[in-house]
Amino acid sequence: MKLGAFSISLTVKDIHQSKAFYEKLGFEYKGGDITQNWIVLKNGTTVIGLFQDMFPKNIITFNPGWDQNAQHLPEFNDVRIIQEQLKQAGIQLTKEADESTSGPEYITLEDPDGNQILIDQHR
Repeated sequence: MKLGAFSISLTVKDIHQSKAFYEKLGFEYKGGDITQNWIVLKNGTTVIGLFQDMFPKNIITFNPGWDQNAQHLPEFNDVRIIQEQLKQAGIQLTKEADESTSGPEYITLEDPDGNQILIDQHR
């Protein structure tokens, strides 16, 4: 199963303070809109998203169809295929993709410890 690019989406109290902190660790701005309280930062191949007042807790994120630079992969597993594989493996999803559609869609699930996982396809 190819899940795509990996990142961690962090819920933060003060996005400006968090941005400054992660920049001191060597992360650089790569996308998002700080006026909307969300940005994406990168250090090497490590990607983090900072989100203020959007999510109740941190989220492990995968993006099918993207590499770590948010560039399109020539081949990837569609989120609907990933969904079917997870369901066949007995994993319960908290949000399922609409299988009658194509293109952008997402699914969510939780690991055994309650950590949220988002598989978010943008194309």
